[in-house]
Amino acid sequence: MGFQCGIVGLPNVGKSTIFNALTAVGVEAANYPFCTIEPNTGVVAVPDARLSILSEIASSVKIIPTTIEFVDIAGLVKGASEGEGLGNQFLGHIRAVDAIVHVVRCFQDENVTHVHGKVDPEGDIDVIGTELLLADLSSVERRIDRIQRKAKSGDKEAREELALLDTAKRYLDEGVQLRTTPEGPELASLELLTSKPVLFVGNVNEDLAAADPSTCENEAVKKLYQHAQKEDAPVLLISGQVEAEVSQLEEDEKKEFLHELGLERSGLERLAVAGYQLLDLITFFTVGPKETHAWTCERNTAAPQAAGKIHTDFEKGFIRAEVISYDDFISCKGELGAREQGKMRVEGKTYIVKDGDIVHFRFNV
Repeated sequence: MGFQCGIVGLPNVGKSTIFNALTAVGVEAANYPFCTIEPNTGVVAVPDARLSILSEIASSVKIIPTTIEFVDIAGLVKGASEGEGLGNQFLGHIRAVDAIVHVVRCFQDENVTHVHGKVDPEGDIDVIGTELLLADLSSVERRIDRIQRKAKSGDKEAREELALLDTAKRYLDEGVQLRTTPEGPELASLELLTSKPVLFVGNVNEDLAAADPSTCENEAVKKLYQHAQKEDAPVLLISGQVEAEVSQLEEDEKKEFLHELGLERSGLERLAVAGYQLLDLITFFTVGPKETHAWTCERNTAAPQAAGKIHTDFEKGFIRAEVISYDDFISCKGELGAREQGKMRVEGKTYIVKDGDIVHFRFNV
């Protein structure tokens, strides 16, 4: 589907440990910087309890969940924006993703070296934030140089872009991440690193795996949460140690193990959901005897474009969408009941698909 969250962080914060458990890809996780050189991509199912309910009603043979992609990007270091530690290569990988999952070390372990010698969430966040900001500033300055002459000639689009670039430069000169500014939504069109939405993940010791970041008394977690509040960014606590153990267990053993820790879901399932929410995505369904299939689109997507998520021909030849809301599908015990009770709606090209819609697209190519 193409929606990607890039996992970033300083070396040795537990990124690759979390990624390994998340995707079961088996990426090397070593106690030294740059053990991950090329970004590793894993496609992860997004947990959705509605799937099994819909499948049971429709007697579907197969269930296909929607997914989100996570990219493990090698650890950034101070000076990355100037090429330190293969920085330019890594920054290029971050540019390619839709959102950033910033893993911050909040765990204590004398056997795992911290790149700066101490556990300091604010300092770690500042290092990465500064490198992304400096990379953006360099990019903006180059783009301003290129576009100024065109803007002076009266080109309307160039003038509008130059105005946006000037605004971005003003904030970046002040050390402000662009996503936190009032003009954030407009500046996002420049596709700069500090415009990308961010989810902070605190990698904690096992005893804090079930803690609420907003009430946790651990000093490192407190500092992480306070910083995230300033940026109006979500925070999730995950124990890489716990997730590594969970990934090795059978399904029934996983539930028992998590229950003992006070968790209903693994941290990685919560991360998949949080990444999905961070990108402001919604799920619609196609349901039938062969399969119950979850599909992803961005919020406020019109029916033809949603149809295109299934197949490009569906969008090109779109005629109409037959839609049943999730609640109506459940209360009417399926498509037939919804039809009989007048709960199936016929929608055209301007219909905005809603989260939970069960849709049958009619098309002609």
